[in-house]
Amino acid sequence: MKTLSGKSALITGSTSGIGLGIARALSDAGANVVLNGFGDVLAAREFVEQAGGKVIYHGADLSHPDQIADLMRYAEKEFGSIDILVNNAGIQHLAPVEDFSTERWNSIIALNLSAGFHTTRLAVPGMKKNNWGRIINIVSVHGLVASTHKSAYVAAKHGMIGLTKGVALELAQTGITCNAICPGWVLTPLVEQQITSKAAQQGISYAEAQSQLLLEKQPSGVFVTPEQIGALLLFLCSDAAAEVRGAAWNIDGGWIAQ
Repeated sequence: MKTLSGKSALITGSTSGIGLGIARALSDAGANVVLNGFGDVLAAREFVEQAGGKVIYHGADLSHPDQIADLMRYAEKEFGSIDILVNNAGIQHLAPVEDFSTERWNSIIALNLSAGFHTTRLAVPGMKKNNWGRIINIVSVHGLVASTHKSAYVAAKHGMIGLTKGVALELAQTGITCNAICPGWVLTPLVEQQITSKAAQQGISYAEAQSQLLLEKQPSGVFVTPEQIGALLLFLCSDAAAEVRGAAWNIDGGWIAQ
């Protein structure tokens, strides 16, 4: 059902993993889609285009505000407006806080937190003109709880929850909502790297490392899928979610219920 026909969506970090799954879900629902990210852009674009909607791409490096501004201008020029903004792009680095380099800290804060601020501030004026918009921040359970050796990631994700709530309150009397989705473990390239590293460090198989990683945090022992996240996001884009404002919705196999 093309519930988002006539709407345009920009998803950052959407050439793989969660972002790509979300882009496909939005395209399936009838939205025009702006992809952004690195990697195999052609394959990502072809995958999203299979849904039949219009798909464009911009390769902005979101650690640079001027490139973010170019991305937003391009999306609005091509589609007329950005009705749905999904802030998904993110990077990760693991190290004890005393060994965490300032360069790594700054790069994670720039991409995982500041980029979402810049896209949001640039999208809101157009949404206000139409009195309709959906800003959905893909955060992580690490916006709600912490883990060791992830100081920058946890700080940025907690910051995104704060940004979500603040923006939601500012827009509470408009047709624009702002919410966060907080996934647990999803088998993305970032998580695959962590599993591979864990297997190498402990001298165990990839399968054993994967099982350990899941069961340490996620009681269900099952990965959340990009398709499940996309389905939740479509609900947040619907009229039924018009009064869901400032929520941080966990989808985590029971992670934060512990």
